[in-house]
Amino acid sequence: MNIFAEALAWVLDPANYPGPDGIWTRLGQHIVFTLVTVVIASAIAIPIGYLIGHTGRGRAVAVATSGGLRAIPTLGLLTLVGLWVGIGLTAPYVALTVLAIPSILAGAYTGFDAIDRRTIDAARSVGMSEWQIVKNVEIPLGLPLLIGGLRSATLQVIATATLAAYVANFGLGRFLFAGLKTRDYAEMLGGSIIVILLALVCEGLLALVQRYAVPRGVAAGRPQSVRARSSRSNAVMGTPIEEGNN
Repeated sequence: MNIFAEALAWVLDPANYPGPDGIWTRLGQHIVFTLVTVVIASAIAIPIGYLIGHTGRGRAVAVATSGGLRAIPTLGLLTLVGLWVGIGLTAPYVALTVLAIPSILAGAYTGFDAIDRRTIDAARSVGMSEWQIVKNVEIPLGLPLLIGGLRSATLQVIATATLAAYVANFGLGRFLFAGLKTRDYAEMLGGSIIVILLALVCEGLLALVQRYAVPRGVAAGRPQSVRARSSRSNAVMGTPIEEGNN
């Protein structure tokens, strides 16, 4: 338990927060890195996922590709790209973008795929063009599942972005690698605690966004949980018979 107490003391120590190597700087770098990575992955995965979900073509290829990308070891890919492009942030961006794409791609096309086909047919029957169907029907109805994919990808990137410090002096991972090098395990565990807290905060925020992304009409149409009550009146059911009465 001493190591946990030392880690908490390290996290709560005000001396560890200011400066270019302080917690605030590293935390800001980690957040920016995560946002940029998720945006790049979204720019690649969302259009492809929407195209697959709307047309129904290429779903098998998308599933196979997503599964293949998930199976790639991130550290191995990071090392390979790092050997190719050199030290810096390029390798982490490439490796973690590849990590984030499958979840976002799955969220994009399953969001469209989960929509009742009768809703799409009804939109076509009233004269909507394919673009109008995508824009006004499929995107709003599929948004919760897309945000679920973004939520999963964001948490994966936050947790794995610590590897960026393997090839660059960047992010919260520096506390882990620096602590490992100097055997300062309190610093290592303290850096891990900050990463965990960041992931929990982002998880909570994205969970709220996903909840409120459900279109108002869909949310209003959901069945309410009402406790079942007997429809029989008291007069029909009668009154309890008192003991001793015949």
